[in-house]
Amino acid sequence: MTASTQIVQPARSFQGSLVLPGDASVSHNYALLAGLAEGVTRLSNFAAGAASRSLLESVRALGATVDTSSKDYIAITGTGGSLRAVDAPLDGGSSEIMHMLAGLVAAHPNRYTLRGDAALDGLQEPFTRMGAAVELRHAPITIRGGPLQAIDFDMPRPSAPIKAAVLFAAIQAEGTTSLREAVRTHDHSEHALRAFGASLSRKGDRILVAGGQRLRAIEATVPGDLSLAAYFLCAALLFPDSNLVLDVIGMNPARSVLLDVLVSMGGSVKVLAVEEHHGELVGSIKVNRGAGALKGIDIAGPLSMQLQDALPALAAIAPYTREGIRIHDAKGLDGIARNLRAMGTELTEHEDGLEIPGGQSLHGGVIDSGGDPRIAMAFSIAALAASSESEIHGADAAATLFPEFFHCVEMLAQR
Repeated sequence: MTASTQIVQPARSFQGSLVLPGDASVSHNYALLAGLAEGVTRLSNFAAGAASRSLLESVRALGATVDTSSKDYIAITGTGGSLRAVDAPLDGGSSEIMHMLAGLVAAHPNRYTLRGDAALDGLQEPFTRMGAAVELRHAPITIRGGPLQAIDFDMPRPSAPIKAAVLFAAIQAEGTTSLREAVRTHDHSEHALRAFGASLSRKGDRILVAGGQRLRAIEATVPGDLSLAAYFLCAALLFPDSNLVLDVIGMNPARSVLLDVLVSMGGSVKVLAVEEHHGELVGSIKVNRGAGALKGIDIAGPLSMQLQDALPALAAIAPYTREGIRIHDAKGLDGIARNLRAMGTELTEHEDGLEIPGGQSLHGGVIDSGGDPRIAMAFSIAALAASSESEIHGADAAATLFPEFFHCVEMLAQR
């Protein structure tokens, strides 16, 4: 048995309370803007994953001072708007971070190289029109920055990372940029920019942002990550007498559609308190199975995009529902299908999704995460309701998003 293999025993219930690591998107927006701002920003409950640590190293490389010595917060002393040249590649860490880094550095007259596996093809048009040169054919990706001009830009497809990149560049450009998104994506970047003192406005489906605005440091507590909460929420739905409370959770309306879906499946979701912090809604929620069987659901179209982060968790509990779950308009589910079969699940694969019938009883299995943290976490949840123990190989992948994940699962699982 290796250190990267986790044994998960079946459970009889799932109960307790939990505060999750900070939302990755909110953390990343705050940290990057803190690096550009004037003054010292202090952020509590910063995201715990490897991508977030890579981001902090990139912020430090660009000239900001990053202090992680306190157990209560990280402190970032910003550059006051002047990022320094960097010879070594900046580690993107994730697609979202690579996009936002590109937007941050595009206004500075240097050559920046971004290392990562994301494609930034959606940025070539707006950045070229604004005045930055972007090489996108092969990773690592190079940005040749310089003085930027405002543009009117229609988003080619719904994408929060593309929106964030353009907004980060626009705040440093000359003139007022108008960005149109026909399908509204999550607005963490807009809230973060306002939190740091920027003025943005919305007119219908357009966001208007004036360039040349100076950003000022903030103090903030990052709300718990609802994407990580999905695994614990789905685990709570597996057991009739479950009772789970999640405190200080981000309740951004663009992402909290997951809670509506869980209610439609028969879960009982009670919002205990909601407050607004720097534009972000933060609350505590209580979740249990509710009366009756766990219902199935169809996930397709815009809902597939809205639930993208939660699809592995939902697929993992699909066999235990009454009607099953059908997922369409989604990609990259091969590993989920393979591991469901390893636990005895009957299912049908489609080019754009999965059909997973309900009413199935699963046995324990040998799960291969393939280095995907979502699979490691999702199948630890599926294993809780299996008839025998499961082995999660490559379980250490979960640490890239949530180092304490398995500890928290074991703490809440009642046996």
